[in-house]
Amino acid sequence: TARSQVLYLLYAWRKIRAGNLTPPVYSQDFLKQGEPTSSRCDDVETLEKKGCAKINIENPHGRVKIITNKPVTNRMKDGPKVNPDQITQIAPQKLSVDLRSGEAQSFSLKFKRAEDYPIDLYYLMDLSYSMKDDLENVKNLGTDLMKEMQNITSDFRIGFGSFVEKTVMPYISTTPAKLLNPCTSDLNCTSPFSYKNVLPLTTKGTRFNDLVSKQQISGNLDSPEGGFDAIMQVAVCGDLIGWRNVTRLLIFSTDAGFHFAGDGKLGGIVLPNDGRCHLVNNEYTMSHYYDYPSIAHLVQKLSDNNIQTIFAVTEEFQPVYKELKNLIPKSAVGTLSSDSSNVIKLIIDAYNSLSSEVILENSKLPEDVSIVYTSHCKNGVSETGENGRKCSNISIGDEVSTHKGCPSKGKSETIKIKMQGFTEEVEVVLNFICECACHNEGIPKSPLCHFGNGTFECGACRCNDGRIGQKCECSTDEVRTEDLDANCRMDNGTEICSNNGDCICGTCECKKRDNPEERYSGKYCQCDNFNCDRSNNKLCGGHGECICRVCHCYANYTGSACDCSLDTSTCLAKNKQICNGRGECKCGVCKCTDPKFQGATCEVCPTCPGVCAEHKDCVECRAFKTGAKAETCMKDCMYFEMVTVNSREELPQPGDEPYITHCKEKDASDCWFYYTYAALNDTKVVHVVTPTECITGPAVIPIVAGVVAGIVLIGLALLLIWKLLMIIHDRREFAKFEKEKLNAKWDTGENPIYKSAVTTVVNPKYEGK
Repeated sequence: TARSQVLYLLYAWRKIRAGNLTPPVYSQDFLKQGEPTSSRCDDVETLEKKGCAKINIENPHGRVKIITNKPVTNRMKDGPKVNPDQITQIAPQKLSVDLRSGEAQSFSLKFKRAEDYPIDLYYLMDLSYSMKDDLENVKNLGTDLMKEMQNITSDFRIGFGSFVEKTVMPYISTTPAKLLNPCTSDLNCTSPFSYKNVLPLTTKGTRFNDLVSKQQISGNLDSPEGGFDAIMQVAVCGDLIGWRNVTRLLIFSTDAGFHFAGDGKLGGIVLPNDGRCHLVNNEYTMSHYYDYPSIAHLVQKLSDNNIQTIFAVTEEFQPVYKELKNLIPKSAVGTLSSDSSNVIKLIIDAYNSLSSEVILENSKLPEDVSIVYTSHCKNGVSETGENGRKCSNISIGDEVSTHKGCPSKGKSETIKIKMQGFTEEVEVVLNFICECACHNEGIPKSPLCHFGNGTFECGACRCNDGRIGQKCECSTDEVRTEDLDANCRMDNGTEICSNNGDCICGTCECKKRDNPEERYSGKYCQCDNFNCDRSNNKLCGGHGECICRVCHCYANYTGSACDCSLDTSTCLAKNKQICNGRGECKCGVCKCTDPKFQGATCEVCPTCPGVCAEHKDCVECRAFKTGAKAETCMKDCMYFEMVTVNSREELPQPGDEPYITHCKEKDASDCWFYYTYAALNDTKVVHVVTPTECITGPAVIPIVAGVVAGIVLIGLALLLIWKLLMIIHDRREFAKFEKEKLNAKWDTGENPIYKSAVTTVVNPKYEGK
């Protein structure tokens, strides 16, 4: 009520003057009808579109605050000795980050590898029978390695451990004789064992040599060894091994493969490895009780204890351990000679390889928090994503800075960021901004919340238990649901709030859409701004606003989907006419009135004879008083202005007026006449060359007679030539015959086979009487 608002303003003014209250900045009429109170909370752009002044928008931002920032240590090898705990290689060490959902914060970390940084190296060796010759070469490793490592650090410690296999069948022989000496009878071997911490980390290389020289080879039955049990104990028994918070190196030397989780079932061992220290008198005592650790379990413990592993294995098992290296961070693989003679070079090379690469890792992140790394490495090389976690080819004194972004929401959490293989870490405290500051300035029992039935905060009422409504004006115990729902039905219908909202205290509060740009509104939530007509798959064609399911178009647009443009420039033809004067411009498109015309500006007429043929008769009748329309010329052909000229050169040229058409036609006397036709809006002008061009026809009869006579004469000439050729040919043939006749010679002898046809017969009785 007005009175309660006045009382509240008096109350608030007294509080403000007393310094106990910050004046709230809000607009009570900001919410439209049907909008829920939660609509006051939105992104800045949406709030401004809805009419909220920028000065009234509370928009908290995150920030980064550095709490601890010790400078990195510039330690020199020849300088004064510094306690390892006092060496700083990464800065800053602790930060506080205020995070708001969807807003990333970034900060920089700088890493500098300290010169002469202390190193702890633990040599873990396989003492199965196949490593007999290797043991001889390792016996002097302590002093030799000490000398080599002096070139890298003056603070170096070395330790030694050995392993064989679980002391149960089928990994070893459990017969009494084999338990005493697992080797053949002519060789003296020590009893099988799982893992022994022979020498905790020490600075005395001679002590290493003495103890290693006393070690004896043992034996087992299968080829894979129990090295994973040994690695687990080395990682978790830090106090017994003697690890310091310095660079920790584990050298794993073997010439065989390895057992891992699940292989223990062969010996009846089913309990998974517990990842705890079980060394009694420096010997692993639970190998018969716990299974081998899994690779993932081993990776976790090595990473938790910042141990960098170097696998010194023979050539035969290089592929296996290279695959294992890919699973274990900050690890390396070196090729061990058959007798371990190259072990020192292998260790130095592997250490240089590991120390030249810096990789960032972080502890488990809270839900909805993500981290993005960007590295700025040597020679100006920058990487992002997974490659942003690391820098390669780092030498002593190189600096690396990394930026991190993290958006989320929730309560305060702490995460740790560190370099793999280093004990130093950065502590990041995440403070999540979940509410605006005005929530802390709420006024309990505010008169604006219906006589104090709620807390007025951020311009809205947060109702007490049992009260509902935007102003907490209703009680859930006093008002029946049916009575409330009746006020939320439009036109006494059956749908409550048009099925687009909830009826709260007899008032519709419309639902929110997943898309913040889409909203329901209205007293009964019957309106929305996303169900209007669409054009080109755009709401209101992209040329209007959807208000209560009706498009309200911008200027120069109309139609139910604002898809009709009132701009006529798209209908303008080359002759500057709208649709060439043959149609109307509707929604930016020409609608031709004459169906025979088509095209974007009604310029195409597939069935028309053309402009020249169309106006030929009228131009002829008006200019020369002849043609088909000579008698009706005054009636049909007065729709244009006619200008006569004396020559074709005087006709208007297309370059001056591009809408002019040049024509050449024949009149009734078969004479050519020339004219131009120009149409500009409603004015049509014809320029005609009055002297026609009449061409005299050829003499047809003489031409025909000449052609006929020529044909006859040519025919007769051809016949005479043919006759002459035949006479010449016949005479030549006759002369040839006469010549051959004269040259013929006849033979006068008789034919020997000739018989005369006359036969003389003498009658014997004839006596001549």
